[in-house]
Amino acid sequence: MHLPSSSLMRVLTRLRDRLVPEALGLGWMPLLLLGYLLFLFVPVLVPSNADWGEGVRWYLWPTLVSIAVFLPMYFLAYRGSAMTRVLCTLGIAALGYGLMPFNAFSNTYVIYAAAFAALLPGSMWTRLGALALLLAAYCAMAAWLVFPAFVPAVTAIVSVAVFSGNYFQAETVRKRAELKLSHDEVRRLAALAERERIGRDLHDLLGHTLSLVALKSDLAGRLIERDPQAARNEIIEVSRVARDALAQVRRAVTGIRAAGLAAELASAKLLLESDGVTLRYEAREVVVPPDLETVLALALREAVTNIQRHARATLAEVILASTADHVQLRIRDNGVGSATVPGNGLTGMRERVESRGGRLRIDSTLRQGTCVEITLPLPSADGAEAPDEQHVVKRSVGAT
Repeated sequence: MHLPSSSLMRVLTRLRDRLVPEALGLGWMPLLLLGYLLFLFVPVLVPSNADWGEGVRWYLWPTLVSIAVFLPMYFLAYRGSAMTRVLCTLGIAALGYGLMPFNAFSNTYVIYAAAFAALLPGSMWTRLGALALLLAAYCAMAAWLVFPAFVPAVTAIVSVAVFSGNYFQAETVRKRAELKLSHDEVRRLAALAERERIGRDLHDLLGHTLSLVALKSDLAGRLIERDPQAARNEIIEVSRVARDALAQVRRAVTGIRAAGLAAELASAKLLLESDGVTLRYEAREVVVPPDLETVLALALREAVTNIQRHARATLAEVILASTADHVQLRIRDNGVGSATVPGNGLTGMRERVESRGGRLRIDSTLRQGTCVEITLPLPSADGAEAPDEQHVVKRSVGAT
C-alpha cells in the first residue's frame, strides 16, 4: 500500500513535531544532525592495528548501546525544561567519556554536548565555562588513554566551532522574537491610540448634536398639544440635525478607513525588513473607495504575515494599479513556494474579496515563490460614491 507523497510528508512532519517542538522553528535540522553519528563507525574503515591509544579497542556492541542511550537524551534536550537540558548535556558528555575505551571516535558525543552547551541557561560566560569543563574532562581522559595529540585538538576545534554557531543562532532567534514582540506592541499601542482618537472624534461630533436632538424632541413633545405647527417644525429640525450628524459620522469613518492601506504598507515594510526581507512598493495614484481599501489592506496584512512566517524569502514586491473599472493589488515574493493549503487567513481573505465581487488568485511554485493577486471592481460612474467618501492612495511607502 503506497501513501501519496503529500500524505507521507504530513505523517513525517507530525512525527518530527513530536520529537522536536515546532515552536523552536528548527524544521528538519535536528534530525539531519543525527547523521554525524556515522562517525562512531569510522573505526570499521581503518586498519585494526591503528594506534588510537593504549588499551583502546573498538567494539560494536558498546557503540550500539551508546546510541540507544543517546537518542532519548538528544530529543529530551530539545523538548525539556532548562534544567532538563543541563542534565541531558551532562549525560551526553558522560556517554562520550564512557565510550572512549571502546571507540576512539566517541568524541562525537562530546561535540553534541558542546552544541547543547551553547543553549544552556545563563550568560555567555556561563556557557563558555560549561564548554571549557567539557573539553577539559575530555582532554584529561584522552591523556589518560594516551590518545594521539591531534584527537583532542581536533575535538576542541570542532566543539568551539559548533558552540559558536549554535550560540549566535540562538541569539539571532532571541533578538528576532524580541523584535516581533516590539512590533506587536507598537501595533497594539497604535490601535489603542486610534481607538482613543475615534472616541474623542465621535464625542466631539455627536455630543452637542445628540443634546440638541434631545432638547428639540422634548420641546416638540410639549408643543404638540398647544401648537402642532411649531411641534412639526421642531420635528423637521430634529430630522435635519440627525441627517447632518449621520453625514459627519460617515466622513469621520471615511477618514479612519482612508489610512488603512498606507498604514499596512508602512507596517509591512517594518515587519519584513526587520526579518531581512527587502520590500519594494510600486503604485500610481489610485482612487479607492474606503470599503474596498479596507479589503485590500486586510489582504495585504495576511499576505505579508505569510511571507514573514513561511516563505523564507529575501525579496517581496507590492504593486497597486487600477483601470477605469477595477483596482488590482499584487503581492509577490521569491521564497520557497509550495502547494497552497488554505488556512483561516486565506479563507477569510477570499471571502472578503468575493463579497465585493472581486477575485483572488494565488500562484505558488516550489522554489519559485508565491504571487497573491486581488482584483476588485470599482463602482460605476452612475453609482460612484461622493468625492468626500473616496480616498486617493498615494505613494506613501517609496520603492526601495
